[in-house]
Amino acid sequence: NPGYSLRTFTGHSASVMSLDFHPNKDDLFCSCDGDGEIRYWSINNGSCARVCKGGTAQVRFQPRLGRFLAAAADNVVSILDVETQACRHSLQVHIKPIHSICWDPSGEFLASVSEDSVRVWSLGTGSEGECFHELSCNGNKFHSCVFHPTYSSFLVIGCYQSLEVWNMAENKTMTLPAHDGLIAGLAVSPMTGLIASASHDKIIKLWK
Repeated sequence: NPGYSLRTFTGHSASVMSLDFHPNKDDLFCSCDGDGEIRYWSINNGSCARVCKGGTAQVRFQPRLGRFLAAAADNVVSILDVETQACRHSLQVHIKPIHSICWDPSGEFLASVSEDSVRVWSLGTGSEGECFHELSCNGNKFHSCVFHPTYSSFLVIGCYQSLEVWNMAENKTMTLPAHDGLIAGLAVSPMTGLIASASHDKIIKLWK
């Protein structure tokens, strides 16, 4: 019933900018607001379990394991321990504000996107917090990102009117005309291998 809200969560004092469900804890999701406040919520009873600081643009739980939460604020990505809230890493290389972050399906790599650059970070054992891939903007401002569901070395980047498919292994990019506006969001279906793009042109497209 789309007209019926199962539960309403209140507590943020600024606009909610992003939220994400924990990958294996059914009763937990997370949200962040424009003031940088991060809230962890119980889905079952609607209460706020914890509050911390560190995310204004986006929050994303590590896939599968859910040990870490990546939170983007201004030009910094914080990697927070979900259990203790301790900041494990502060990834600071971007010059301009970060618009989007995404994990690869394994939970070992994280991509961060600002309008002029994309960085891919290793968070696996032995190389935690290391930036090992970088792509600079060639004129079309970057905005959103998602790892390709089938080809792990491919990152799909949403720009103004086009998608950039970046082959990180060969450091090559391919531009695909996609929309008539900014591609504000990308999502991936690991079950079907489809990628969805949402644009300011009010259209959602599916790609395979």
